[in-house]
Amino acid sequence: MNDRRVNDRLAITRRALFGGAAALALGRKRAGAQGFAGLDKSAEEFAPVTPGRKFTFPADHGPHPDYRIEWWYVTANLVDSSGAAFGAQWTLFRQAMRSGAQQEGWANPQLWMAHAAVTRADSHRFSETFARGGVGQAGVEASPFRAFIDAWEMRGLDQMRDDAIAPLQLTAAAEDFSYALRLDADHALVLQGDAGYSQKSERSGQASYYYSQPFFKAKGSLTIDDRRTEVTGQAWMDREWSSQPLTSDQTGWDWFALHFKTGEKLMLYRLRRRDGHDFSPGNWILPDGTNRQIASGDLDITALNWTEIAGRRIPTLWRVAIPRLELKIECVPLNDKSWMGTSFAYWEGPISFTGSHAGVGYLEMTGY
Repeated sequence: MNDRRVNDRLAITRRALFGGAAALALGRKRAGAQGFAGLDKSAEEFAPVTPGRKFTFPADHGPHPDYRIEWWYVTANLVDSSGAAFGAQWTLFRQAMRSGAQQEGWANPQLWMAHAAVTRADSHRFSETFARGGVGQAGVEASPFRAFIDAWEMRGLDQMRDDAIAPLQLTAAAEDFSYALRLDADHALVLQGDAGYSQKSERSGQASYYYSQPFFKAKGSLTIDDRRTEVTGQAWMDREWSSQPLTSDQTGWDWFALHFKTGEKLMLYRLRRRDGHDFSPGNWILPDGTNRQIASGDLDITALNWTEIAGRRIPTLWRVAIPRLELKIECVPLNDKSWMGTSFAYWEGPISFTGSHAGVGYLEMTGY
């Protein structure tokens, strides 16, 4: 059973947060997969994303309303005392309907949406909720850090390190599940791309500002159908904001966040193009937090098997190869039915991988 609180048919998903205001403005009309809210179109009225930005914390943990889209995104790979695996997702999205000064009440141009989910081998539960900015129902405060929508919250705890955005308390509750997790990290944040400038197209210059905390240690509890389970594990947080992250010929994306048993982390994504010339960069993160960028073309992401879900054919078994790192792995979902039947449906869930390396992670796929 899935709980969905929907104020309108707002279509927003993840890493490029390609969705929202246009879909809301158009009522129930769905936006297209490649742009979702016209985000493959001109963004002249919004702030541009350009190289060379200097990140400042805690200020950049807060919202950037001059940019069209933004998100605070956590995924967690968890286990209980018996070793049974679980996954948890918590996401807060902000979308600006127009640029300009912020206003109070319903005149505020910011829209907020959140997704939460829990996954185990035999079930996948999700929830979706919406809010309008300016009325106190949702928002983000940089210091002391707090991101919230209704009762869902990500909150900085005492002595939170701004350069690590830790420790945090993460909570969400729906009709048939809830969770409460504490997230700790002893490593600083990782800037993705070129010092936080993350290119989304080789040819056209679309980009976002993007940083991550891939070193979270998680501890807490999940409750599914009134059954509480204590869990521990690893979590990954992404922070990203942009105004025009897609080109008109990009059809969707496949995004991986991987925790290796040996302590390394790997972020990679494939932005798919209609002509087959996909854009696939990555970031290899060492246990000490230093990282090495992987250029598009230096890695291979290949779908090996597909699953029929909600009338769609979704790739759920993947091979990832990076020859210069002597890495070749196969990624398998904990639950191949990890379908987010939200306003714009997509697949997201925990995975494990074996081969030259082993570990766990999260996979998201859109546009199928």
